[in-house]
Amino acid sequence: MQSQEVKIKPIVKVVLKSDAEVLDEVVVTAYGTSTKGSFTGSAAVMKADKIEKRQVSNVSNALAGAVAGVQILSNNGQPGEDAKVRIRGVGSINAGTDPLYVVDGVPYDGDLSSINSADIESMTVLKDAASTALYGARGANGIIMITTKKGTSGKARVNFDAKWGANSRGVKNYDVLTSSKNYLEKAYEAIYNGYVQTNGMTPQAANVAANNTLLSAGNGGVGYQIYTVPEGQLLIGSNGLLNPNATLGYTDEYGYYYTPDNWADETFRTSLRQEYNLNVSGGNDKSTFYMAFGYLDDQGVIEGSGLTRFSGRLKGDYKVTDWLKVGANMNYVNSKSNYPGDQDNASSSGNAFYIANNIAPVYPMYVRGADKQIMTLNGRKVYDYGDGVSSPSSRAFMSIANPAGDLIYNKTEFLADVLNANWFAELTPIKGLTISARFGMNIDNTRYNDLGNAYMGQSASYGGNAYQAAMRTFGFDQQYVANYQFAVKDVHHFDITAGYDGYSYQYTELTGSGQNLYDPESFYISNTIDKKTASGMKLTYATEGFFGRVNYSYDDKYFGNVSYRRDASSRFAPENRWGDFWAASVAWMITREDFMKDITWINMLKLKASFGQQGNDDILFPGGYTVGVMETAKNYYPWMDQYNMTGADGVFSDGTMIAKGNRDLTWETSTSYNVGIDFALFNNRLNGSAEYFGRKSSDMLYNKPVAGSVGYTSIPMNVGSMTNSGFELDLTYLIFNQKNFTWDVNLNATFIKNKINKLHPDLDGQLIDGNYIYEEGESMYRMYLVDYAGVDPETGLAQYWAKDDKGELYKTDNYALAQTTNKVATDNLMPKVYGGLGTSVQLYGFDASIQLSYQLGGQIYDSGYRFMMAGKGDGQNWHKDIYNAWTPENKYTDVPRLNAQDKYTNSTSTRWLASSNYLSVNNITIGYTLPSNLVRKMMLEKLRVYFTADNVGLLSARKGLDPRQSYTSATTSLYTAIRTISGGISLTF
Repeated sequence: MQSQEVKIKPIVKVVLKSDAEVLDEVVVTAYGTSTKGSFTGSAAVMKADKIEKRQVSNVSNALAGAVAGVQILSNNGQPGEDAKVRIRGVGSINAGTDPLYVVDGVPYDGDLSSINSADIESMTVLKDAASTALYGARGANGIIMITTKKGTSGKARVNFDAKWGANSRGVKNYDVLTSSKNYLEKAYEAIYNGYVQTNGMTPQAANVAANNTLLSAGNGGVGYQIYTVPEGQLLIGSNGLLNPNATLGYTDEYGYYYTPDNWADETFRTSLRQEYNLNVSGGNDKSTFYMAFGYLDDQGVIEGSGLTRFSGRLKGDYKVTDWLKVGANMNYVNSKSNYPGDQDNASSSGNAFYIANNIAPVYPMYVRGADKQIMTLNGRKVYDYGDGVSSPSSRAFMSIANPAGDLIYNKTEFLADVLNANWFAELTPIKGLTISARFGMNIDNTRYNDLGNAYMGQSASYGGNAYQAAMRTFGFDQQYVANYQFAVKDVHHFDITAGYDGYSYQYTELTGSGQNLYDPESFYISNTIDKKTASGMKLTYATEGFFGRVNYSYDDKYFGNVSYRRDASSRFAPENRWGDFWAASVAWMITREDFMKDITWINMLKLKASFGQQGNDDILFPGGYTVGVMETAKNYYPWMDQYNMTGADGVFSDGTMIAKGNRDLTWETSTSYNVGIDFALFNNRLNGSAEYFGRKSSDMLYNKPVAGSVGYTSIPMNVGSMTNSGFELDLTYLIFNQKNFTWDVNLNATFIKNKINKLHPDLDGQLIDGNYIYEEGESMYRMYLVDYAGVDPETGLAQYWAKDDKGELYKTDNYALAQTTNKVATDNLMPKVYGGLGTSVQLYGFDASIQLSYQLGGQIYDSGYRFMMAGKGDGQNWHKDIYNAWTPENKYTDVPRLNAQDKYTNSTSTRWLASSNYLSVNNITIGYTLPSNLVRKMMLEKLRVYFTADNVGLLSARKGLDPRQSYTSATTSLYTAIRTISGGISLTF
């Protein structure tokens, strides 16, 4: 029992707490459950109290910083979008790296945003082969077991939670120029220097020429005049400064008025987020029930972006007889996702983040008349697309683009009806034997509507366009499992499981499009008259497996586990479809030994180890593949040649090959090991685990590049191997534990290394793919770049390291020469350590918590910063670091000179590598629970008011850099993470 301190009173009431409470914590495993004490694998549990603090419309985002070994990457802040979850690194170059999600025991391929986080009881992350092997191929990258809430015996209970708040940008732009005057002076300086330094013009001639070029679209100019200058005077004087007689605002000969707008302020918004959840639960000795309803309105930070979701869940079970129990879990979701396209394309003309964050502060967003007022069309503002059509001027930067206008006039929406359901029947014919059948189904019917407006922008030239699609996803899983538990002489405990699991997946899509809209506000295809097209497609996938597992324990002291699965996948040819995978693990509860009885400060100490093999069938298309609306990376038929169907007038022609198949393709094999300890110390105040792990992927699924002259550019093969290894530490310390005051802190850290062991023999140990290099003995996260050599102090030119004929290094300003003679491999870009930390306090009804995540020791290619450090303007904004550019008076700097005619000022090189270290404040929550005696007078059981904030802040190497986007590169030209600040109330009665 736990020792306790109590005050001396006439009557002392002491409730004994067992040390076994730590060991009895339930861990959800494959096809069953275990206790923390007897569990021999590697797993981490995130419970409802932690999940509910996070304001997420997609549950994957709640894991950030919360679980050791799990890293969350996200480059798309669109409400409802999945995060990229990586469990103990990445095990393959060309195969999928996402974990398997299992909801209430059934594999789930649906949209995670259709799962209401308020319905989740726990998320258990299974990390090693001993934990995941029974799910076979689909668990090779780890498993996230989602368990939804259920009713319990006793009085029916009603819970209601409501929160209201605001969404805003979580990561601001880089520190860019905001003054029109300053930008034009810098743009002029670059043009002027080109004429003087490169063309040899006199200063007087260069001043006149640079002023003329500045107002043209190209060669460093901006294309717009926004200042009115007295007749006969120049906009920029010979001193390089704006004419003091110039006034902001200019009216051209056609009556259009030009003045710059703040594109960021006009594009980004602070929007509403509101969420309401109600659930009723209860039960008796025969049955339990749980009913829930939720509503979420989560609006994005740009117009036309957001998620509205209605969700309902009904879950129950009933004990029909002493030997039969049945149950069902039904979840229905109706959602509307306004999801404007191109926000995840860093250079698209439709990307509002790219344009607003990169455009110079000299351009109007709107078209204005001579009265200086914004023109309107059908009651809406008219946007300037910089194309010479919406107004007479042509923009140098992203002409024909104005995403802010597109977001207003265009419409893009996904309307989804999702049903996720499972049923089970459980028989207990004899003591200890349970035979169960479980069926899971996921149906997602989504309609896609897209309207390209007929008023302005790119689609206006052909009268607007409409695109519609109907997508249906159907997944069905069937499981038949027998479990027999028995004991011999009360010390030998056996838990034997055997079963079958079959899963089928089907995706169908019907699409249509047309141009020239009759009604400019309608996206229905029947509303178009030109270029009508239609198409349809179907994708299928199936797996099945037979499995068995034996758990053994002796006197709750020694534990062993052996599991086996024979798995088949439709992604391989019939002769290569089946694979055999297994795992074994052991554990020793050291604190059960007699020699530990006198060591009272160690409450629990367990040593564990596991080893096993799994398969991976999830090979990807090189660069992804778009079929209709669906953008997929998955190759469902890699063993077959795949073609696009072509022909006309009843005659079929040879189709275009989409992908080359390979009948010899088979399983990628992942061999994993894990050694660790679980412990509880100092009267259970310090709890944690420390684990060393490794995973070797062999016969990797790999798309080998081939010459395009053969009719295709790659072929899928089983080639090479890769290893991920590392160390995890997970600690929780209870600082104070008094009746009215508790305070705990937590920390997790993961140290990880990645190494390519072997590539295809034809590659001679090295594969170079553009700016990336894959080399045996090295990490897969390395770039292959020209090596930056700094700034020539005499000329101000950017310099790069090149090699001469003898292999000797020298500096040159000829980037092309350095590129052909001396590209270098960077160090491993992956962070050396990542994790999370946090603390929570409860004091006399008040509660407060903070949760953070971090990473240290890596580098990242800052592509967004690179574009903002060009040698000329051209309407692209500059980072304020441009003020440090070389001049004859500032020779010793790392920023090259401004010269509109220099070609290689900001060329791709090692110059743009930055530290990927960061500290992110993921959540802050503060609440107050009213005293129970006061609440009971209100006919309530509990009442809590609270304030919560998500994505509160980010510290990184420079403002605007978000290393959470990927392991290798980052930019602000993508949909930024959203900061949410809300207040709420929670009631129980």
